[in-house]
Amino acid sequence: MSVVEEPIWLTQDALRQLQEELELLVREGAEDEQTQVRALELRGIIRRAQVGERPDDGIVEPGMRVTVDFDADRSRETFLLGSRTLLGADSDFAVYSPDSPLGQAIAGLLPGDRFSYAAPSGATIAGAVVDAVPHS
Repeated sequence: MSVVEEPIWLTQDALRQLQEELELLVREGAEDEQTQVRALELRGIIRRAQVGERPDDGIVEPGMRVTVDFDADRSRETFLLGSRTLLGADSDFAVYSPDSPLGQAIAGLLPGDRFSYAAPSGATIAGAVVDAVPHS
């Protein structure tokens, strides 16, 4: 069984920045383990890169700017579901990994869908997806 990798939607500028970072790591000889891991991560992102606008299908998936309402404190949070690498200079924006408990709970949902997950503390966190739009 083969694994289908979803494309990672990037702007042309973001792709160029990632390529330049990888070239720099390779040129400098990526000797330590952390640098080698970063180079491997960059190669994976570049291999899956799709330049252009992500289709706006409303489904929560990596690369989407997601807004959720949490039940417990009635708070609303908007964040990028994906990797901080995809943000470029917009580093103040919150990012949740698709592999995080929240990311796993909301993946594939649509606005209006409810979710719940166990936080690392053991508490159950519940809420609803409000919006999911392509991050730009």
